[in-house]
Amino acid sequence: MLYTGKGDTGETGLFGVCERFSKDGPLFEALGGIDELNSWLGVCYAKADSRELADSIRAIQEDLFVVQAQLAGSDKKINVMQVERLEREIAQIGSHLKPPTSFVIAGATETSALLDYARALARRAERAVIRAHSSAAAPEMLKYLNRLSSVLYALARYEAQKSGAEEEKPTY
Repeated sequence: MLYTGKGDTGETGLFGVCERFSKDGPLFEALGGIDELNSWLGVCYAKADSRELADSIRAIQEDLFVVQAQLAGSDKKINVMQVERLEREIAQIGSHLKPPTSFVIAGATETSALLDYARALARRAERAVIRAHSSAAAPEMLKYLNRLSSVLYALARYEAQKSGAEEEKPTY
């Protein structure tokens, strides 16, 4: 069955808890933000033009399922190794890029634009997790979400550079 009907009254549940909660609460906003980001990363994955990019996106998607599970009360947790993996990836990509001197206007290439949008969704989801004040949002999860937008930014810049596209700076 593809539906249960349990949420028809605007309430839902969490792992291991019998209590029902309103779907408009901050925790569910955070869970929805992570879900939206993960879905958009699926678009990025489908459009990835290299195995390297596809593998990076898939690893992030897997991690985001852990973030959701952790927020919902599961015993699954984002750990220091996942944060360090993102930090290594940021450093590796950064070694191929010129240091940023300005903001850039998204859209140099389709792939870089998709990744820039994913970065914006990651920032929004991070803010929603922080607003939820969930005890499940442990320090490693917050570090992971903060690094996530950085790795998506780096991937967007790298994809534009690889294609030879010149990224435009805002004229203000």
